[in-house]
Amino acid sequence: MIIGVGQSVEVFAQKGLTEEKARVERREQVEAFWEEVRGENHEAWRNREFRLDSLRMPVLYRVFGETPDDGRSLYISMHGGGNAPKELNDQQWQNQIRLYAPEEGVYVAPRAPFDDWNMWFRPQMDQFFEELILAAVTEFGVNPDKVYLLGYSAGGDGVWRMAPRMADRWAAASMMAGHPGEASQLNLRNVPFMIWMGEHDGAYNRNALAAEKGRVLDSLHSADPEGYVHETHIVRGKGHWMDRADTAAIAWMSQYKRNPYPDRIVWRQEETVRPSMYWLEVERSEARPGMQLVVRREGNRFVVERCDYSEFTICLNDDMVNLDKPVTVEYGGKTLFQGNVKRSAATIGRTIRERRDMRLVFSAEVGVRIPVAK
Repeated sequence: MIIGVGQSVEVFAQKGLTEEKARVERREQVEAFWEEVRGENHEAWRNREFRLDSLRMPVLYRVFGETPDDGRSLYISMHGGGNAPKELNDQQWQNQIRLYAPEEGVYVAPRAPFDDWNMWFRPQMDQFFEELILAAVTEFGVNPDKVYLLGYSAGGDGVWRMAPRMADRWAAASMMAGHPGEASQLNLRNVPFMIWMGEHDGAYNRNALAAEKGRVLDSLHSADPEGYVHETHIVRGKGHWMDRADTAAIAWMSQYKRNPYPDRIVWRQEETVRPSMYWLEVERSEARPGMQLVVRREGNRFVVERCDYSEFTICLNDDMVNLDKPVTVEYGGKTLFQGNVKRSAATIGRTIRERRDMRLVFSAEVGVRIPVAK
């Protein structure tokens, strides 16, 4: 449903689901979806390998501590190596499983499906990580709001890219000794982020770039104090190997949980475009790297601060707004939408299957068309 400027739509009379029925429908559909994928997920863990067409991503994992009342944590830890012989990358993978040990959680070291410099941020990695997270939720009782991303060296390169690209999946992230390339930090508004770099790690100018990116995050946090929580650690006297100073990142990350319904979303499309971010959706066919969409939420009022698209969708549920009251969308001082929005079992089902995340399930949606400037 796309709404133009000045239109008001009253859909309450169309008798959508009540809040209670929507919550029951959501629970039942999530449980049914879990049953569909549980066997495949169990098989992946049993074989310690995730598959995507002809690609394979083997995993090593360790389970620490007792299961908390709110579910386990998941740490995805990416190894170093890169454009190197398979044997070297295998060695780095085997080493990664021993680098960090959380007090609680499922600690997973995947083996990159590629032996190349960009092995952790090729387009296929989005789906690999989504499936890994979903499998950990169904197999180990992981709380999807307690998923953490980290990586060393080439794995750190991956954190620079994948933490912003898949920002709505992470509770926090930590980059160790990686090169940022062209990655932007804008999407990290709601992802607490750590930078770890040896003072003398000068290869490819990594040390200077890490400090520079830390200053970028300083500036973003200064302009938006509710977001861009971060710490930058340039470890004195150390080179590429930081003698495990970076292990402090595990405890730091563990204090944070993902907020799947943040009050402000800053979304910049990265080199691999995505159709959704938290409660926002766009048409994949329109998305291009560098395009931005920035929206803030104040109760049932949504204010579009920037939109590089002709149209987009705001997804809603009863955990983030009062769907028994009108919703308003504003842009450039104009009201683009104002009215009641009905809950729908079809929207619940669609978002479960598209997002594959029990906390990013929505029961209602508002399509918004941006007016063309005259």
